[in-house]
Amino acid sequence: MKRIMLIVAYDGTNYHGWQMQPNAVTIEQILNEALSGLLSEKIEVIGASRTDAGVHAEGNVAVFDTGTRIPPEKISFAVNRMLPDDIVVQESFEVEPDFHPRKCDSIKTYEYRILNRNFNLPVKGRNSYHFHRKLDIDKMRQGAAYFVGRHDFRNFCSSHTQAKSTVRIIYSFDIDEVGDEIVLTVSGSGFLYNMVRMLTGTLLDVGTGRMAPEKIPGLLAAGERVHSPNTAPARGLTLLGIEYI
Repeated sequence: MKRIMLIVAYDGTNYHGWQMQPNAVTIEQILNEALSGLLSEKIEVIGASRTDAGVHAEGNVAVFDTGTRIPPEKISFAVNRMLPDDIVVQESFEVEPDFHPRKCDSIKTYEYRILNRNFNLPVKGRNSYHFHRKLDIDKMRQGAAYFVGRHDFRNFCSSHTQAKSTVRIIYSFDIDEVGDEIVLTVSGSGFLYNMVRMLTGTLLDVGTGRMAPEKIPGLLAAGERVHSPNTAPARGLTLLGIEYI
């Protein structure tokens, strides 16, 4: 047996997230079915990031064990013929048998795209959030800077999170203007359930003047849940990639 790593890109619009669910179609399910058919053995992939319904990816990571004689680097070419157009394996290669994509130290990078204009553009509707109110980018950058570092993010994740600790490290948080889009790019040691979408929702409040950026340090230091931020829609969020360190 050998362990194969896949780098997977997908448009999450038509799926109920990554993780298998009994009554919904997910990315994990489609990959398992395609790989099992290709390799004529039962395949169950292990994903690095279990993205939510509607969230996209350019570089999610998954591994699986197989006894196939197909060269690891050829598996991506073969399985892509069996996958729908909105799921594409970018690369496949062999890794150590004990490598686990969720138990190794890594840096995950997410991008959130906001279409900031009066009217929506349908061509961008699947991977950006249309927000018509004018946003103060400088204020949003001030707010984002407070998130960088090691903090307890209990005020910026879903109350349903099952993580043992809500402490995470944010290495960088950049905000750029690209035409009429505002692009938030955040890299960290890991992210809690809905965390990036709640950070984005908070920064939208900052950008519209509903919240002063100087309030963010107090929310991070509160030690208890005292903030219920808006959760930005899933469609604007993309997992860009995962770097193992």
